[in-house]
Amino acid sequence: MTETTHELDRIDLRILNVLQADGRIANLKLAEAVALSPTAVLARTQRLQRDGYILGFEARLNPLKLGRGMMVFVEVLLDRTTPNVFNEFKAAVQVRDEIMECHMVAGGFDYLLKTRMADMAAYRDFAGNVLWQLPGVRETRTYAVMEEVKNSTRLPL
Repeated sequence: MTETTHELDRIDLRILNVLQADGRIANLKLAEAVALSPTAVLARTQRLQRDGYILGFEARLNPLKLGRGMMVFVEVLLDRTTPNVFNEFKAAVQVRDEIMECHMVAGGFDYLLKTRMADMAAYRDFAGNVLWQLPGVRETRTYAVMEEVKNSTRLPL
């Protein structure tokens, strides 16, 4: 999973670090923060995007204010571990907005899902009408989050 296309120098790392903290920072402010000209920073930022170091920019929304305050993690065990079952499961997961993340994992189950719901009643409805109907699902284990202690997308640089 370590894919690099260009050697990063300390200025590239500083640019990435500043952008992780504030993806909306103006190019002029970013240039000041890393002690380069705005033109040079823009060129580096565009290269970092082109080379795939920067995947995109998005707003972090407050799930409580948007009626998705309950986070639930779900372990999913499939009935068979064949390529077609994996592909059908992955395709079905892609179209479900309630599923925020889906990771194939090694261990006692096949996938780990991160979901967001309004409340337990909404999760029960999702589990019965969606989750257990996904292709290949044999067994699930549910973990309702009681307290979100840390939630970050920032990578250490």
